[in-house]
Amino acid sequence: MTYCVGLRLNRGLLFMSDTRTNAGVDNISTFRKMQTWQGEGRFLTLLSSGNLATTQAVVSHLEERTKAAEDRSPSILEQPSMFQAALTVGECLRETIARQKGEGQKAASTTPFNATLILGGQIEPGPPRLFLIYPEGNFIEASDDTPFFQIGETKYGRPILVRAYDPDMSFEAAIKLLLVSFDSTIKANLSVGLPLDLLTYEADSYAPGEERRIEADDPYFAQVSEGWGEALKNALESLPDFVLD
Repeated sequence: MTYCVGLRLNRGLLFMSDTRTNAGVDNISTFRKMQTWQGEGRFLTLLSSGNLATTQAVVSHLEERTKAAEDRSPSILEQPSMFQAALTVGECLRETIARQKGEGQKAASTTPFNATLILGGQIEPGPPRLFLIYPEGNFIEASDDTPFFQIGETKYGRPILVRAYDPDMSFEAAIKLLLVSFDSTIKANLSVGLPLDLLTYEADSYAPGEERRIEADDPYFAQVSEGWGEALKNALESLPDFVLD
């Protein structure tokens, strides 16, 4: 399992993903789930959740198309808009899943090859845009009503996003918000874990902003985690006790 978030702000876009791919007492591994592409007047970020073989294949195909000859197009760096880029990624995802389902005697009925993606970025002259791409290749776009997307283990970290998100918030405040969301998820589910990958994108910059890996010993993450836990306890104690008859 995994947990990834793409957040749309008035200032730009914010992305965060964990790196855990397997979980168990003696079976923990990590893999980067955030990929970026940059060209003149364009910058794109892809977050992935689901079958690792599927997501690796999709990223590899997209990466090859950005570097190969014309007959290997379309490349997401050649698309005229983020909408067209989302179509290209969706088609690649759908084709990859269909191809892998056809391999092996029991693949179609017993092995889950599905994956879900978040694609965000900006292609000149359009604004920054954010998309959630489903295994079938279709997608929806973030809006004022749905300003962020989550994939993977979403339920534990969603309440804080719903309650505290503000489109006018700074990157610094939004990063703090996402760290609380990830901390809640990590504490509730072993299949999500540190390190975390973080990326900010400033509108009209066409380049990555803050790009960082947050390790397990990161002092700021520890401060946020401990502070949030203490704040929850204090908030609970400040509420009136239930009165028994």
